[in-house]
Amino acid sequence: MKQTECTTILVGKKASIDGSTMIARSEDGGRTIIPEGFKVVMPNEQPKHYESVISHQKIDDSDLAQTPLRYTSAPDVSGKNGIWAAAGINSDNVAMTATETITTNSRIQGVDPLLDPKDGGLGEEDFVTLTLPYLHSAFDGVRRVGYLVEKYGTYEMNGMAFSDKDTIWYLETIGGHHWIARRIPDDAYVIAPNRLNIDEFDFDDPDNFAASSDLKDLIKKYHLNPDREGYNMRHIFGSSTIKDAHYNNPRAWYIHNYFDPDFGGNPGDQDQAFICHANRLISVEDIKWAESSHYQDTPYDAYGDQGTPEQKKTFRPIGINRNFETHILQIRNDVPAGLAGVQWLAFGPNTFNSMVPFYTNVTETPESFQTTPKFNLSKIFWLNKLTAQLGDTNYRVYGELEDAFEQKSLAQCHKIEHDTDEAAKDLKGEDLEKALNAANDKMAKTVYNNTVDLLGQMVEEGHGLMTLKYDLLD
Repeated sequence: MKQTECTTILVGKKASIDGSTMIARSEDGGRTIIPEGFKVVMPNEQPKHYESVISHQKIDDSDLAQTPLRYTSAPDVSGKNGIWAAAGINSDNVAMTATETITTNSRIQGVDPLLDPKDGGLGEEDFVTLTLPYLHSAFDGVRRVGYLVEKYGTYEMNGMAFSDKDTIWYLETIGGHHWIARRIPDDAYVIAPNRLNIDEFDFDDPDNFAASSDLKDLIKKYHLNPDREGYNMRHIFGSSTIKDAHYNNPRAWYIHNYFDPDFGGNPGDQDQAFICHANRLISVEDIKWAESSHYQDTPYDAYGDQGTPEQKKTFRPIGINRNFETHILQIRNDVPAGLAGVQWLAFGPNTFNSMVPFYTNVTETPESFQTTPKFNLSKIFWLNKLTAQLGDTNYRVYGELEDAFEQKSLAQCHKIEHDTDEAAKDLKGEDLEKALNAANDKMAKTVYNNTVDLLGQMVEEGHGLMTLKYDLLD
């Protein structure tokens, strides 16, 4: 079973620099490398009969009877543990990212236990495949996943996000068959690490909050609420552990202080707010930097020179060797609908890669992003893994090369995107898809070639830094 430990970032349309909605997540794993790819799933490829690989849960054919939409995805290319589609945007410009592994506590597990996968239930393996092709709005995602969780149950705690051009909803599963969801205010952002994240909740505000129909009664019946007033879902259903203080909370704390230097607080704070507001409008570059971060300019930076060896290992960073795929799903409001969906995508450790803004109104994906399960340097997943592992040996030297590479790559992709937006704004149907396929290929080749150049520069710089050397003048 694939273990995923991710960091989610959500940005409302009035909080973003260009008026788009953005939902982002780094898809992280364990010690074993999990190659991730990029795929377009056509309606005729969507399963009509579905059975999970991990839990062997069968989905009733009636729940797959709707006409599916085309959508993009970032699957596990091995397929050994199922599809794990991770994230994408469908042809109605609705986006979904799933899932963020989150925490729970013994009180709710004693009331509504998670399923044993031997007995069925759904998990991260399944949610995007069973949900995204049937959505016509962000809130459709809440309804669909809520229905699936209540009917089939789940064997793990998960968070997931949905967006359209106007709204973002974030949903968290609760126990085996319950769930909660909150609409993200347009002017707000969210940082959601591997904990139960939704805090303040209002059962009397259906425009902004949603939950299993019996959840309020369940909380009362089983005395689950530790607070004297109101409903804080993190207090009721989540955790507040030493692991949270070292593994989860510091990631949120660091990015909060990047988006708002007045945020303050301490890395281990357990009650950092779910809904937050930045001191500026947030860009794609801000999100990528956040997803690549490792506590720079603090004693906790593994690459820094401020802390002791112990401090450098105190907190889990966001940018880490276990980043295997990271995406920013952007629905834009300043272009025609056929151009609005953009899936920014990067493979490998975020500290050493670059995002590529792929149009999602397409029928194919670039060859270099069609990852192979085995090591293959013609595929950017494996190329990025190589540059990251070499870069990690001397970050002081290689980090500057990577910064220049990323700045160059993002600028070139922005230029291709701007040119394509202008050239394709009046195109429709197959003509538009052809133009966007070509633009995606051009961006993929540009970043792939830049990454090859980066690797060459790293080899040249590293030649004189090798330990295995001997010079009569030494």
